[in-house]
Amino acid sequence: MQGPDLRYRALLDTLVLTERRALFELLEPDTQRRLLLSVAPCRSGTVRILIDELQPFKARYRVPDVITGEPQCEQLRVERQTKDSVTLTWSSGRHRVCVWHLPFRLEILSGDEVVVTFNSKGKLWFEALQDPSRAASNGSKPQDDDAGLWKETFQQFVDIKANGPTSIGADLRLHGFSHVYGLPEHADSLQLRDTSEGAPYRLYNLDVFAYALYSRLGLYGSVPLLVAHKPDRTVGVFWLNASETFVNVHYSSSDPQVNFAVESLSCLLAPFRTPKHTLHTDVHWLSESGVIDCMILLGPDPQQLFTQYAQLTGYQALPPLFSLGYHQCRWNYNDEADVRAVDAGFDRHNIPYDVIWLDIEHTDGKRYFTWDPALFPDPVGLQRHLEQKKRKLVVISDPHIKVDPDWSLYCEARDGGHFVKDRDGQIYQGSCWPGESCYLDYSSPATRAWYSRHFALNKYKGSTPSLFVWNDMNEPSVFGGPEQTMPKDAVHYGGWEHRELHNLYGFYQHMATVEGLITRSGGSERPFVLSRSFFAGSQRFGAVWTGDNVATWEYLKISIPMVLSLSVAGIAFCGADVGGFVQDPEPELLVRWYQAGSLQPFFRGHSAIETKRREPWLFGDEVTAAIRAVIQQRYCLLPYWYTLFHQAHTSGLPPLRPLWVEFPREQSTFTVDNQYMIGGALLACPVTEPGAQEVTVVLPGTSEIWYDVHSAETYKGGKTLTLPVTLDTVSVDPHLQSRGGVENFCNRKAFCLRRFSMLSGRLNASEEGDFECDGVIQSVTILGVKSKPSTVTVRVSGEELSMYVRHVRTDIQKDKNLSCTNPHSQAQQPM
Repeated sequence: MQGPDLRYRALLDTLVLTERRALFELLEPDTQRRLLLSVAPCRSGTVRILIDELQPFKARYRVPDVITGEPQCEQLRVERQTKDSVTLTWSSGRHRVCVWHLPFRLEILSGDEVVVTFNSKGKLWFEALQDPSRAASNGSKPQDDDAGLWKETFQQFVDIKANGPTSIGADLRLHGFSHVYGLPEHADSLQLRDTSEGAPYRLYNLDVFAYALYSRLGLYGSVPLLVAHKPDRTVGVFWLNASETFVNVHYSSSDPQVNFAVESLSCLLAPFRTPKHTLHTDVHWLSESGVIDCMILLGPDPQQLFTQYAQLTGYQALPPLFSLGYHQCRWNYNDEADVRAVDAGFDRHNIPYDVIWLDIEHTDGKRYFTWDPALFPDPVGLQRHLEQKKRKLVVISDPHIKVDPDWSLYCEARDGGHFVKDRDGQIYQGSCWPGESCYLDYSSPATRAWYSRHFALNKYKGSTPSLFVWNDMNEPSVFGGPEQTMPKDAVHYGGWEHRELHNLYGFYQHMATVEGLITRSGGSERPFVLSRSFFAGSQRFGAVWTGDNVATWEYLKISIPMVLSLSVAGIAFCGADVGGFVQDPEPELLVRWYQAGSLQPFFRGHSAIETKRREPWLFGDEVTAAIRAVIQQRYCLLPYWYTLFHQAHTSGLPPLRPLWVEFPREQSTFTVDNQYMIGGALLACPVTEPGAQEVTVVLPGTSEIWYDVHSAETYKGGKTLTLPVTLDTVSVDPHLQSRGGVENFCNRKAFCLRRFSMLSGRLNASEEGDFECDGVIQSVTILGVKSKPSTVTVRVSGEELSMYVRHVRTDIQKDKNLSCTNPHSQAQQPM
């Protein structure tokens, strides 16, 4: 990743100020390469740095459709100019940008403090597009390339670069920071590791079966967002590039004790701090192609940063309520009778669930949008049977299309020009589940619209409004392809090579599927679509999961930092397959995984075709009872989960939050990734060790009082507790259980939002919205009351009512997962 260090200089006399940005030319003297720098501050609290060739022989690829709208930019003004630098400011003058002449660097300041420096180590790198015809006339023929510049060989694969090498890169210094997060998807710790002595983090979407743990290799999705946090500030770096990308992270001290001490001292001396920092983190980005489009999110606190990122790439879609319940999946349920039997099993064992899933075997020969006529002869009848219980069916729809001249959908796609082409202009063919397959080009708006129309009830025969969709294998996966994916020199809509937009492929299928379901309902119902592959902005479309995990304790443990990393990067509706997709879990592991999975946003049990059946009632009465209680507890918390997703949908704040998000000044929380907050009120610490008899829990907040939600026992914050645990779960109040599923409310801008707050001994409740909800408040439990009042006065619409206080319950039990509540938070419940 190093490459030669080029000393670019900013030509300050080329400054042009427009309504939206400042423009400078950059010059590299040795090569005489000229670049165009654009700096644009946005009202949301971000600064966009865009670098392109000054005069490319053709346009370079710029990622479309991820930024939801052109950000509202601020008018820049010159505050100070010398022969060495230009300082620009905007709005109130709280932030400034300083552009230095030689060597070129760009500093972003808050007040007098330098927060971020772009090109701090002079690693700006930009390979110009080359015209192959001009290169050939100059004697540099691509076919005679011995240096691997125009042609690369990987195993048996040959990659021809249409315009030669076009990589771009830059480095940034984050001043005063020693903890950075984000960059999913990797099976690694929440805090990013120093890469000085190892491989960089790779962002390149791939189908990785039973992926390696604690690895920086790319997995199914990529979000090029890095978040840095210290006690008094949170910032983000969003690198908008969809080509293969590598990220190096280097902490100024790799010793966490040194970082902790310096950071603590820095916080103590904050009022007397000078702009110089001894503590910093250097981040170096390198992408295969495209332009440098880098957005700095200035926070300054975690909540503001999440909002800034959501304003750029979109807010989390508000899920239909049923999708927050429990999902039962397997590759594959054999036939309609099998599905009905599993459905009846949940009723028989009094276990709530909302959705049952069908994998690839439900289709007619792996032809999507079809049903196996022998195994699923009456899919409409099956869906109606489920719908009578308010349950849903999800089916799989992958991006590869079986090559079959007798199949109308294949012929329609072929004749309509909807497939990706190879470098010679022919339809690209690869191999996947159906055998020889072609791949839909979802980057084309026409192809997305064509695909979306196939979800219409009159086109998708056998479908009903209660059928929803699962996009798998959409990295895209190509059996036998280079790294089991599509060649980089395949060609997409607009003539763009696959290398330019590889990480967008699944994003676009997800988009097209969601649009298909919205269109199917005439815009009256919110869709549910799960996708394995994703990119920045995928949160607008629905849910993702962590892919082909393995039934071991190690994979259970890694699932927590994986979903936390996704949450920090805006992908809030996420989860790991309960029990592990591959291999057979022992009963204890299965129970612990249900316990952990029930405390993640997306809650699905799933298993591979070669594994033993693992419906919750197949492991004996004790295991069945444990799993039943866990799932029932999930349903008790559904109003809370739904409220948190409403918050994510409106503010960008994810339901799952690392401890430092809620306790930003407590350094002891910055590296914790085995426990987390669910919203601002619940702390979860799942058991992830076999044979555990106790669990160690960090309770943050020295001024906080925490309550065990099951026993009502109190604990003071600012401590680490060791608590006993058993495999047993606690009982759930029967009147809160849901057995038949939950309603799918329509997205008509009608809602009911109830707010509860406690102040000076008075519980206040307010309600807003137009949705008439028949939900009632059955009881209110107040924890931490030192003396029991004899009566409570309730005022409703001016009337006074006297109510008696029920005796405090004494059925105290310890839960297997410590779930504590913070009484200082406000609960909001949209209906």
